[in-house]
Amino acid sequence: MPSNSTQIPSIQITQPDDWHLHIRDGEIMKDVLADTARQFARAIIMPNLSPPVTTVDLALAYRTRIENTLKALGISSFTPLMTLYLTDNTSADEAKKAQAAGIAGFKLYPAGATTNSDSGVSDIKHCYGVLEAMQSVGLPLLIHGEVTSAHIDIFDREAIFIDQILEPLRKDFPELKIVFEHITTRQAAHYVRDAQTGGKNLLAATITPQHLLMNRNAIFSGGIRPHNYCLPVLKREEHRVALLEAAISGNPRFFLGTDSAPHAKGAKEAACGCAGCYSAFNALGLYAEAFESMNQLDKLEGFASFFGADFYSLPRNSKKITLIKQAQSVPTELPLGDATIVPLRAGGTIAWSLT
Repeated sequence: MPSNSTQIPSIQITQPDDWHLHIRDGEIMKDVLADTARQFARAIIMPNLSPPVTTVDLALAYRTRIENTLKALGISSFTPLMTLYLTDNTSADEAKKAQAAGIAGFKLYPAGATTNSDSGVSDIKHCYGVLEAMQSVGLPLLIHGEVTSAHIDIFDREAIFIDQILEPLRKDFPELKIVFEHITTRQAAHYVRDAQTGGKNLLAATITPQHLLMNRNAIFSGGIRPHNYCLPVLKREEHRVALLEAAISGNPRFFLGTDSAPHAKGAKEAACGCAGCYSAFNALGLYAEAFESMNQLDKLEGFASFFGADFYSLPRNSKKITLIKQAQSVPTELPLGDATIVPLRAGGTIAWSLT
C-alpha cells in the first residue's frame, strides 16, 4: 500500500517476479543479470540463444551457467525459471521430460519473428503432438504472438495472429495453459480479457514497460531511435492506452514481463539494428511510473507480484520491497562485456527508485 509519509512518497509491495526475460549467455550475462536480481526474486528465462535451448539437457546446463554467474556475483536470492524453445521437431517425450525436470514451459517463436527465431515454428500444426503432451501434463505454452508473412503489415501481425493462429489453437487444445507474451495491441488486451476458459486459469498475458509508456512515435522522435525499437514493435497511442487499462484493471490474467533484451550499442545502432529494449536497469521504476500515470499505484502489487506466480502455480514471494518517488538518473551507457549497452530512457530520469 502507498505510504502515508509526509516526506518522500513511497510504496511497499511484495517482491515481484519477471515473467519474460532475456539474459543471453557467456561473459555478458553477468553485466545484465545483476540488474534483474536486484529487483526480482524469479524470472522466466527466454531460450532463444544461438543455438537455441531446445532440450531439457540444454536447459539444465544453461541454468547451471546462470547459477554459477549468480554465485560469482554474490547473489543467492534469485531463481531462474527455465524454458525450452519449441521447434517443428520437438517431441512429445521432451514435454514429459520437461515437466518432470521442473521446466516452466515451452516458448513458441514463429520462424523469423524476432531475435534468434530462425529455428522457430514454421507451421503450428507440426507441433500438435508436443502440444497434446503439454496439455496433458499442464505445461504452459509461452507465445510470441505474431504472424510473419511478408505481405502482412508489421503493425497488424499481432491482431492477425489472434484470428489465424491463437483462436484455432485454443479450440484444438482447450485445456492448454497459454501466456500471450508482451502483448502490444488493443485487440490482444481485449482478447485475453474476454476469453472464455470455463473458470480455469488457462490464459494470461505479459506486458512490458516500454509498451505501457511509449507509442510508436518514440521510435521516430527527432530521427530514428534504435534503442526504442523492439519486437513486437510499439503501436499507436490507442493501443498503449488499452494496455494500461488492462494492467491496472486488477484482472489476474495480466502480469509483469519486461522482455528486457540486451544488445550491444553497436548492434542496435547498425544498418540492420537488433530488436529489443534493455529495461532491466530500473524496470520496477518504469512500471511504477505507468501505474502512477493512471492514479492506480495500489494495483501494482497484484500485477507485479501476485498474478504471475498464481498462473504458474508457484508460491507468492514473502519478502517486501519499497519504491520511493525519488528520481533516478539513467546512465547513457552501461558495460556489456567488451562493449556497452544503452538502457531504456538513457540519459534521462525515472521517477521511482528501489530503496
